[in-house]
Amino acid sequence: MAYFDAASAAPLHPVARQALLAALDDGWADPARLYREGRKARLLLDAAREAAAEAVGCRADELVFTPSGTRAVHTGVAGALAGRRRAGRHLIVSAVEHSSVLHSAEAFEAEGGSVTQVPVHRTGAVSPSGYAAALRADTALAVLQSANHEVGTAQPVAKVAEVCRAAGVPLLVDAAQSLGWGPVEGGWSLLAASAHKWGGPSGVGLLVVRKGVRFAAQGPADERESGRAPGFENIPAVVAAVASLRAVRAEAAQESVRLRELTERIRARVPRLVPDVEVVGDPEHRLPGTVTFSCLYVDGETLLHELDREGFAVSSGSSCTSSTLTPSHVLKAMGVLSEGNVRVSLPLGTAEEDVERFLAVLPGVVAGVRDKLGAPAAAAPAAAEPAALVVDALGKRCPIPVIELAKVFPGVPVGGTVRVLSDDEAARLDIPAWCEMRGQEYVGEEPADRGTAYLVRRLG
Repeated sequence: MAYFDAASAAPLHPVARQALLAALDDGWADPARLYREGRKARLLLDAAREAAAEAVGCRADELVFTPSGTRAVHTGVAGALAGRRRAGRHLIVSAVEHSSVLHSAEAFEAEGGSVTQVPVHRTGAVSPSGYAAALRADTALAVLQSANHEVGTAQPVAKVAEVCRAAGVPLLVDAAQSLGWGPVEGGWSLLAASAHKWGGPSGVGLLVVRKGVRFAAQGPADERESGRAPGFENIPAVVAAVASLRAVRAEAAQESVRLRELTERIRARVPRLVPDVEVVGDPEHRLPGTVTFSCLYVDGETLLHELDREGFAVSSGSSCTSSTLTPSHVLKAMGVLSEGNVRVSLPLGTAEEDVERFLAVLPGVVAGVRDKLGAPAAAAPAAAEPAALVVDALGKRCPIPVIELAKVFPGVPVGGTVRVLSDDEAARLDIPAWCEMRGQEYVGEEPADRGTAYLVRRLG
């Protein structure tokens, strides 16, 4: 199996495995106790904290270990908002943040706070001016990921941090996807990350709160981890997490160049090998190992299953693969095609041969899925008679509404308009994306008796 889903969870690094086994012998005791075994555990924990702080670029007493990256985000957001309650009850996040950030924002809003979501460009990047415009006199905290988890786009953290610092507002950075590649630059105030993203064991996160940042930990008081991460520390896992962070950092410079070349190969060749594909995310400012593309007329869940049959583990942000049948909030915020979405995220050590085999297998897999769905050929001939100008796709899910549109479109005269009736939320994203890929005009949407009518005009 070629594992291409490192953005979800990287394989356990060999150094992490070795460190974990070694720490099981010496790190099992309570590090708060003064007897010999407790002191041995404390030495391991303190050494891990020092090493992690060096990798992050902060003081050791600013960093605590948490049970997960999600817990680090929740604790960081809640604590910073509570600590700055007198400043105001306004939170700023980007529209493409990880769900852990958005869930924290929802909880804050439910408690009476206000939240502003900063939009992104089509590449998935925010603009520092967007954060500047969102800042208010009552802003307590701003949050921004260092790099996007679905499309790999790197965010302008340093510039956004500068904007926030000038306004006296702390910036929390979710560095889960990027920390293995290097420290986060800029004057950020808080930082969260997750060990299983860089090849450490699951169940370990870290939270950094810079000195001078007002912070009030929420929940019952606890004497461990500065009161910010209650519960007994999992010292063997912490030791393994930090050991793996140092190991991947040592390999980062060389692997970054190699993986970037492999993902660039995928970005360039997939559109040539597979018709009707949109490669999404910033082509330059991105994570080295992540590349994402979407395929017209493809059921994302079926595509992932077929690739799995061929020996490839990938992930998707398609609505067709979600239980809610709505597209990924990241793809939606970017305004790009969501159907048939594939994220390839290569772990360290990915073999060039596996990437070449993926590129060889992909065209046939996509063609097979399209054929099962009755999708039109890439260059469908014009119909002998004009087709009906209303496409009733009510009750049909992604990617069927777009397939039905494509089937009738060859028979539409130039200047003619097609009304696509759909009650699938993904159509709001995928029909405009189809128009852009096909060079046709998306007129807009209008209410219908059921669902929504999406209007498309033929330009040529």
